[in-house]
Amino acid sequence: MTSPHTARHIDTSRPHSARMYDYYLGGKDHFDVDKEAAERVAAAYPGIFVCARENRAFMHRATRVLAREHGIRQWLDIGTGIPTEPNLHQVAQAVVPQARVVYADNDPLVLKYAETLMHSAPEGRTTYIEADVNDPETLLNAPELAEVLDLTEPVALSLNALMHFVPDSQDPYGIVGRLLSALPSGSALALTHCTPDFDPTTWENVKKIYTGAGTPVQFRSKADVSRFFDGLDLLSPGITLGHRWRPDAADGSSEGPAPEPTDAEVSLWTGVAIKP
Repeated sequence: MTSPHTARHIDTSRPHSARMYDYYLGGKDHFDVDKEAAERVAAAYPGIFVCARENRAFMHRATRVLAREHGIRQWLDIGTGIPTEPNLHQVAQAVVPQARVVYADNDPLVLKYAETLMHSAPEGRTTYIEADVNDPETLLNAPELAEVLDLTEPVALSLNALMHFVPDSQDPYGIVGRLLSALPSGSALALTHCTPDFDPTTWENVKKIYTGAGTPVQFRSKADVSRFFDGLDLLSPGITLGHRWRPDAADGSSEGPAPEPTDAEVSLWTGVAIKP
């Protein structure tokens, strides 16, 4: 793995979405301020734990499909979060050991764990960039990205549970369009996005908690999530709830004979598409 930059100060005075997500997944890499905010979210929306698990399970399945069926060998994963095994590069390199992955996140705690948890298979390569999706130019021009990814060959852009942290005022569709414009034909977009479609009142309460904690959010309808895929060729089954995107017995989304979660519990639109 390429060595990342020296970590900047970790702000523990307010919660961070990546560390709250770690709590939802049962991790230990968060602080009391993150736990408190996450527990407020869980009180308003108990399905948040299901949503987080289904988000990761979708990432695993989408990565395998792109590697096995579409010849993808490179990934740009933005908003990766605190490393939780198996992470994207481990899933990809289990299919194609030569896979290359660039991770990016804006929480310095993620950087703290990047070097120890993101060890590449010998045939492949990974690196980490501390960067913000709201500044795509800096991210795309990072020297670490050019060292690992060949932008003349297809790249999968992975945006899992990220774009709902980019309100319309920050031009989320323009950001995704700019990122995709840097990638050649045959590249892919894999995206997940929380939605209020099944329980608007609950998600309005979740929005208030995040916004009150200093993290603006905008949860979107299926129609609005679909706009991120404009101009791309959606893979079957199109834009669908996370647990319904090509489920398989090995995705790790369920333990034993647990019942299928409800749509309201999942509340996560997902999709994968190829750039013509």
